[in-house]
Amino acid sequence: MVKIGLQIKATLENIEELKTCHPNYAFFLKIKCTNCGEESDKWHDITEGEHVNEDTRNPKGFNFYMKCRMCSRENSIDIVEGTNASYTADDSGKLKTIVAFDCRGVEPVAFSPRAGWIAKATEGGPKFEDIDLSEDDWVEYDQKNNNSVGVYEFESDFVKLKK
Repeated sequence: MVKIGLQIKATLENIEELKTCHPNYAFFLKIKCTNCGEESDKWHDITEGEHVNEDTRNPKGFNFYMKCRMCSRENSIDIVEGTNASYTADDSGKLKTIVAFDCRGVEPVAFSPRAGWIAKATEGGPKFEDIDLSEDDWVEYDQKNNNSVGVYEFESDFVKLKK
C-alpha cells in the first residue's frame, strides 16, 4: 500500500481560496498497474463519498476498484480521509498537496481537474461554485469588488508520501 499525494499549482487572481466540493468531487485519474505496467487509456473517476466492491475482506468497500486487463491483478484506490486541503492565495504559483490516495496495485499517472471546484474571492467577495478547470484556466468577474477573478496555468503532479 502506497500513499500518493495529488499536488496542484496555479496562479490565482483575486482568489483567496480554491477547493474541491469534497466529499462529492470526482477526481478523474489515469492509472498504471504497478504489477505489469499497463496504463489505462481512459479516465477513471474516484469520489470519496462513493464505495464500490464491498466484500468480506473490506466490508466498507473501496473508492475505486478494478481488475487489470493485462495481468488480472485486483487493484484499488481509496481517498485518505481528512486529507482534502484548500489551495490558497499564499500557495499561488507553488505546488501543494490537496489530497492523498491510498493505492494498492495501481498508481495515478495523470489528473484531469474538470468541473466541481469552488473559489472564494478576496476582500469578502462572492463564492463561485462548480467551476470547470478542464481548460486549465477559469475567469469570472467579481461585481462586489469590481475586479476580475481567475485561476490560470493550472498544473498537477503526483508525489509519494511518507507514512
